[in-house]
Amino acid sequence: MKLLTLALLLTLPSGWLGPRKPVAQPTSQLSKHSRGGRWYFAASGHAIYCYGPVMTVPQANGDLQRVATLCRDGSPVVPLKD
Repeated sequence: MKLLTLALLLTLPSGWLGPRKPVAQPTSQLSKHSRGGRWYFAASGHAIYCYGPVMTVPQANGDLQRVATLCRDGSPVVPLKD
């Protein structure tokens, strides 16, 4: 009897058990931050859209510089014009 039940279960289509959930696609760091960004004026003279926080970092000569982080163009750090 167990053998007959097992044979019956193996012949059933796999869709009988229920619909399968779609496989989640891996996401990148930028797509996780799809909302909440802001436009900034970069030191190069262009407007740039960034998702991360604005930070103040030291330069090689000892001065401090404001930078925007995680920008839409793929740049991790963009110097800002003050």
